[in-house]
Amino acid sequence: MSKEEVSSVNTMELVQAGLARRYAKERRFRFFGRLAVAIALASLAFLFVDIALKGYSAFYQTSIRLSIELSLDELGISASPSHEELLGADWDRVIRLALTERFSEVSNRKERRKLSRLMGSAAGYQLRDMVIKDLTMLGERHTVWLLAHSKVDAFLKETEDAISVAESPLLGASEIKWLQSLMTDGDVEFRFNSNFFTMGDSRDPESAGILSSLVGSLFMLAVTLLLSFPIGAAAAIYLEEFAPRSRITDLIEVNINNLAAVPSITFGLLGLAIFIQFFGMPRSAPLVGGIVLTLLTLPTIIIASRASIKAVPPSIREAALGVGASQMQTVMHHVLPNALPGMLTGTIIGMARALGETAPLIMIGMVAFIVEVPTGITDPSSALPVQIYLWSDSPERGFVALTSAAILVLMIFLIAMNGFAVYLRRKLEKRW
Repeated sequence: MSKEEVSSVNTMELVQAGLARRYAKERRFRFFGRLAVAIALASLAFLFVDIALKGYSAFYQTSIRLSIELSLDELGISASPSHEELLGADWDRVIRLALTERFSEVSNRKERRKLSRLMGSAAGYQLRDMVIKDLTMLGERHTVWLLAHSKVDAFLKETEDAISVAESPLLGASEIKWLQSLMTDGDVEFRFNSNFFTMGDSRDPESAGILSSLVGSLFMLAVTLLLSFPIGAAAAIYLEEFAPRSRITDLIEVNINNLAAVPSITFGLLGLAIFIQFFGMPRSAPLVGGIVLTLLTLPTIIIASRASIKAVPPSIREAALGVGASQMQTVMHHVLPNALPGMLTGTIIGMARALGETAPLIMIGMVAFIVEVPTGITDPSSALPVQIYLWSDSPERGFVALTSAAILVLMIFLIAMNGFAVYLRRKLEKRW
């Protein structure tokens, strides 16, 4: 073999060895990329499963069946009671009498107090609402299902075989015995927890719900959307299409990018100092919360809108200007319609971020204990993330499941909003 042939063979071997190393590096890179994606998906799945396992029990509650004599004398009302009389009637008393009638062997006053604690504080309100809906119940005996105490609910959810348990850190021996008697007679049942979706906040886990905070969050998002999208879109159009290149515009662009990375609590401090203390706006109101969240989401919307406007091909602008359109007509009739899908996507992502914010809302007083459902943007209100924060800090064991259930609801909303953003982008975007 000649020297030229030997040199050619050596060169081919070197090239093949280099290609083999290159392909090996590519395979390793793909492997680590897939491994990273797998770890991220596994972590996300673990988070979802952990929250679901802790929160699913909040969607059902323990109810106890009692035969209650709705005596007018015991309730302390007249034969034709007004609505105010019904609201002030002693509903807890007739529930206690039904329990002592059911367990007639309990004669000790201390034991009777323990017996009455089988029922939750919401049972009286539950019975009151039943009677208000059907006044013919008054003066008669009725069998009704009422909410049990949160400790009874936690005991049954945590105990696999409650019939054979003799002691528990949640309930005393006598309370367990009474509960077992009720269970044997079929007077204890798990039922769907409608209070979670129809009631406001409460200090008692069995009657606590997310309705007031959910409505407050929706009011805030409405205010945020009405303010942030027009302002953000207008700012992006001006900066991208009309603003001359100068130090001032460069400074504005740098500040917009910096604001996107500012901690959210800073916007809360700004809202507290300006909107509440200086302008005197109502504290703990969705109006103020919406304005603060508008400041928080504006950088995200402006950046996304500018990127979407910049992605429109210059040929569209040139064609419109070439047939005699003004710059305003070009932007409004040609650029904006083509950039709108990306602008809407950025807006929805910004709104999803605003929905999950807690720190700025705490600073403007939305951490207050609010029971009533707000009817307007100026009514006192809470927000769903703040409600989760309050429940997580509660010592009651029943709030653990409620916290996880509220997190599930919040995550469903966030996933739905991000999914809608992806749908809009794929449905409306144009490829150039």
